[in-house]
Amino acid sequence: MNDFGLCLLVQLCLAFGVAGLFWPEKLMPFFEVLMFPWAASHRSIRANSVAAIGLSVLVFARLLAGAS
Repeated sequence: MNDFGLCLLVQLCLAFGVAGLFWPEKLMPFFEVLMFPWAASHRSIRANSVAAIGLSVLVFARLLAGAS
């Protein structure tokens, strides 16, 4: 069951990262609420998307290391 949670986290991070890279204007309302004191920009959305993809790679590597 622990592996299922990690797989779900990898898929969630990857989906969020790819969506932010391809459609940053659709995620703008979400980031305006999430980053309240600061203004959300396409640059910040793309930076967070790249970080989400990097997180998914790290969690996937953790999943592979735990499987062996």
